[in-house]
Amino acid sequence: MCNQVKTISKNCNGQLTFCEDCKVYKLIFNNIFLEFKEKELKSFKSYVATIEIEYWETKYDGIVMKRKIPIGTMQNNLSMVFNKQEIASLKSLLSIAEKKTNLMLSVLDIDYTTFLN
Repeated sequence: MCNQVKTISKNCNGQLTFCEDCKVYKLIFNNIFLEFKEKELKSFKSYVATIEIEYWETKYDGIVMKRKIPIGTMQNNLSMVFNKQEIASLKSLLSIAEKKTNLMLSVLDIDYTTFLN
């Protein structure tokens, strides 16, 4: 049983914790749970940092899918897919710095169904 669990980072989509007893990092993100040793976490962080979001967004531009950015796994028939906001949230959890720009949101950036009353 893990008694020495420390929260490293947390946001609305999940959290990253470290168990000092078993020396394992635990990433809970939406409905995904991943466990990493230190070396595995570093490798995952470097992989997530190099994801080319614009490439995947344009590659699947003609397909109606909410999530278009895949992260492959060692199992050939299993990939995790994310949208642009989820990747940004995942990078935030993993403390991967991104350039912050103050851009105005467009209507397409807001994932919300509008109801006109």
